[in-house]
Amino acid sequence: MAATADRPDWQVFDRAALVRQRQRAAARFGAHDFLHREVGERLLDRLADINRSFEAGIDLGGNLARLGLLPAAGEWQVCTEGVPLGGARMIEAETLPAEPGSADLVVSNLYLHSVNDLPGMLAQARAALRPDGLFLAALFGGHTLTELRHAFLEAEAEVTGGASPRVSPFADVRDAGGLLQRAGFALPVADADVITVEYESPLRLMADLRGMGEANALADRSRKTLRRDVLARMLDIYMGRHATASGRVQATFEIVWLTGWHPHESQQKPLRRGSGSMPLGEALKAAMDKPKG
Repeated sequence: MAATADRPDWQVFDRAALVRQRQRAAARFGAHDFLHREVGERLLDRLADINRSFEAGIDLGGNLARLGLLPAAGEWQVCTEGVPLGGARMIEAETLPAEPGSADLVVSNLYLHSVNDLPGMLAQARAALRPDGLFLAALFGGHTLTELRHAFLEAEAEVTGGASPRVSPFADVRDAGGLLQRAGFALPVADADVITVEYESPLRLMADLRGMGEANALADRSRKTLRRDVLARMLDIYMGRHATASGRVQATFEIVWLTGWHPHESQQKPLRRGSGSMPLGEALKAAMDKPKG
């Protein structure tokens, strides 16, 4: 893929295409928001498990506000891209419009998987936090839509002799913790859930993705038009491999959870190397000599 003035060679997603998709999906989002809502509610459950209150928050991506899930407590800055919301600030060129140290909480629900510079956006989120502020985000992980991805690749290779990406790539949970650490967060944690959804057919899945504003927006869409014979073969492959006993099909959505804190001197710190109270050899010997009962 050749770089252009408005699309550098590192760009994975076509930002203009993403905005158009979100704008088209906005009017019917309520009919397709079940997955965003489920993940948003899980995010709030995780937030409730943290035994502290937050006075000023940022909704990065604006998804909680769009779903009507923003907590009533505290003051909120809503930062959205593509779809205006009342009182929201617009994200332009992947720049978070928030003042440094203006929040003690940044949350993001199913937005960060579609940014080109994820480490940069994480660093901006950390900068927007006050010391000991919390960052909590959910984004699609690497196993998301694996059935659809493989069915498309195989169908297009079989029918045309080549293949172009039809499903966006997503972050691997194994790399996510490193990205948090790289962005300067303390106590970084990354883990994942898997949500399996059943659909009447792959076509209903694809319609749902469009309704969520999650259709293919890769910058390198060398074959933008989907041929009918490729689509037909993809449907055969998908139905043949992923049909349930009831004749429906399954779709996998992996949700990667990112948690990190703006560094503060009060936070727990790992022990200094070599500061253990007992040498390793002695500890192992003590464990082996311990009476079994």
